[in-house]
Amino acid sequence: MDEVLKKLEEQQIKIDAMYVSVEKLRKYFLWTLVITIATIVLPIIIMMIALPFMMSTISNAYGGLL
Repeated sequence: MDEVLKKLEEQQIKIDAMYVSVEKLRKYFLWTLVITIATIVLPIIIMMIALPFMMSTISNAYGGLL
């Protein structure tokens, strides 16, 4: 009976260590997703908003030359 309890305790220690490791990995993936969105998706959205304004300004500035 002592062997079984000892094995269960060892397994519990290993499970706790795995849980800590998985939580660190989950946080890493979350921050990777946040940084990816910040560096790829947000600039695309900003350009979709700013590009028409910039094109309008440029076309007004060079309207007489073209």
